[in-house]
Amino acid sequence: MFESIWRDIRQSFAQGNMLSRLIIINVAVYVAVNLVWVVARITSGYGDVTWYHNFVHFFCVSSDWTHNLLHPWAIITSAFLHEGFWHILWNMLYLYWFGRILGDFLGDRRILPIYMLGAVFSAVVYFLSANLLEYGGGGVHYALGASGAVMAIVAATGFLAPEYEMRLLLIGPVKLKFIVLFLLLIDIIGLGSDANTGGHFAHLGGALFGGFFIYQLRLGNDLSIPANALFDKIGRFVEGLLGKAPRPRVVHRNKKGAERSGHGKSGVKQPKGRHDQARLDAILDKIKQSGYESLSAEEKEFLFRASNH
Repeated sequence: MFESIWRDIRQSFAQGNMLSRLIIINVAVYVAVNLVWVVARITSGYGDVTWYHNFVHFFCVSSDWTHNLLHPWAIITSAFLHEGFWHILWNMLYLYWFGRILGDFLGDRRILPIYMLGAVFSAVVYFLSANLLEYGGGGVHYALGASGAVMAIVAATGFLAPEYEMRLLLIGPVKLKFIVLFLLLIDIIGLGSDANTGGHFAHLGGALFGGFFIYQLRLGNDLSIPANALFDKIGRFVEGLLGKAPRPRVVHRNKKGAERSGHGKSGVKQPKGRHDQARLDAILDKIKQSGYESLSAEEKEFLFRASNH
């Protein structure tokens, strides 16, 4: 049975989109961390588990600059780290609900950059707020969870298609702009409380980046391109360490003989022409004003093809 489960997970990870991969990684880390917690409790006789907390903090962003300097990976690993069940459940639900919509509009290759850059930006906002503002009673604090990265996805979706409707249980269809506004208000109100104040700052930091990403995209600046280029380099480096053969380099030649290159399906696509970019911007503006359903069949087809670039 366990072999079959493992095989299915590996298949889902290999063949699924980036959204499913992010969810699988988050859930896998959650299970691993909680298994370590169980071992810590049992081996300590259900007493002191300081070593477990040190283990978790090893992967967390901290309000202490020396910790972050000595643990530079924490700005990434903290975005995949959860301890509580409800914490990961709501994060993964929001990631799935909003990430699916965002992926349909902007394509799968923009999901990971928004998630990771949102995580980095939210960690920076958390660190600055913890050191510049007086909350938490002083001392060293730690942040973990995908909430900042998920809020980047949520806000990006809301800014991209505010008129898009989601059907909520017991309520019915609600436009994205109202859902995102409600979630932002929760965090804004939370800034005045003594519970998870730093977390609320991190959430708003992630949301700020999500909105900024869409703003830059409308100006013609796709922040996912350099991010994906970096991710591709890291992926090839890891494949080299594992002894895997590098992905073949594909070279395409257009009618005029000019070459453009990439790395299979994962390669960074060349920017589209100005005419296509202008049409895409017009379609996105139309979605913002009137919603996705206002698009013609031809416009929906164009948006679908554009999302696969």
